[in-house]
Amino acid sequence: MTPSTMTPPNMTAWLTTGDGIDRLVATAAPVPVPGPSEVLVRVTAWSLNYRDLLVVNGVEGWRPPRPVVPVSDAVGIVAAVGKDVDRYRLGDRVSAAFLPRWRSGPLTPDVYSRPTGGPLNRGMLADWVTIEQDEAVLAPHTLTDVEAATLPVAAVTAWHAVVARLRVAAGESVLIHGTGGVALFALQLCLALGARPIITSSSDDKLERLSALGAADGVNYRTTPDVAGAVLDLTHGTGADHVVETVGGENLNTSLAAVRIGGTIAFVGLLAGLAARVNTYDFVTKNVTLHGIETGSQDMYQQMAAFIDAHRLKPVLDSTYPVSSAREALHHLAAGGHLGKIVLAPDDDADQQTA
Repeated sequence: MTPSTMTPPNMTAWLTTGDGIDRLVATAAPVPVPGPSEVLVRVTAWSLNYRDLLVVNGVEGWRPPRPVVPVSDAVGIVAAVGKDVDRYRLGDRVSAAFLPRWRSGPLTPDVYSRPTGGPLNRGMLADWVTIEQDEAVLAPHTLTDVEAATLPVAAVTAWHAVVARLRVAAGESVLIHGTGGVALFALQLCLALGARPIITSSSDDKLERLSALGAADGVNYRTTPDVAGAVLDLTHGTGADHVVETVGGENLNTSLAAVRIGGTIAFVGLLAGLAARVNTYDFVTKNVTLHGIETGSQDMYQQMAAFIDAHRLKPVLDSTYPVSSAREALHHLAAGGHLGKIVLAPDDDADQQTA
């Protein structure tokens, strides 16, 4: 092991058994020692995702069989390396890939396992973590730690949808459902590509704020009885060229009605459930292509990171909490009123902020 400085002997790591936010526990643990092919990372920021709630609350297949460190997204500084590490150096800023074995190419059964922060594989909610060098990714240079921590799940998923699968081009219209993490990153990517995003929300206030970010049009789905009809009006009766479906469930029917003939849909969401009644004949009459989207590979992350640096994109942040207030931050996430990513920072660096 090659250390940069002396590391402390102990640290704080948070553990969950899937029995709720309020039973998430901060525990003392020894700082891990990197194995031959691992890097030791001092974590400098964490970011929360909806899937973290599934693990912490023990929802169905996301319930951990034993205590596990939760949270998928984080960024940190390489503080020590194992003797066989040749990809990273001390001082590099890295994250753990969400699907550690998916490095490039299509998703296959042999790489679709043990997601970071899942019920079986350890997560990142600790002061120090070890990461296999082949499972680490370099963070963009132009982002702060708090900003870079938001990328591994939501941003990579948006990149996979918008760039890798939908292949959104300048001038095309893209319907984006909701204002969650994936939706906001999709909005920013579409704008950088020169496309025309149309975003939906239940809040006029959120739509106004997203208009300030550059959203071409917004539709309030609570006050608009026919969202698909509104999208057709906004596209002169043609329909959206592409749809980023982040809600799931029966909302897919809205996406099918709103997309143009020959259009494409990236299906990401599970918020509305894991099954639904869908008008399958619309697939025929619209001649539509439906892409199932599961986060993305390490190659996708690095392509996205280069794009972020080139276009100087900045993630939308809702609030930053000290890591000691992780439970409060998770409750804020569960309440659903946020706009942008909820982030944790070390207590010495974070002043709690509100959106």
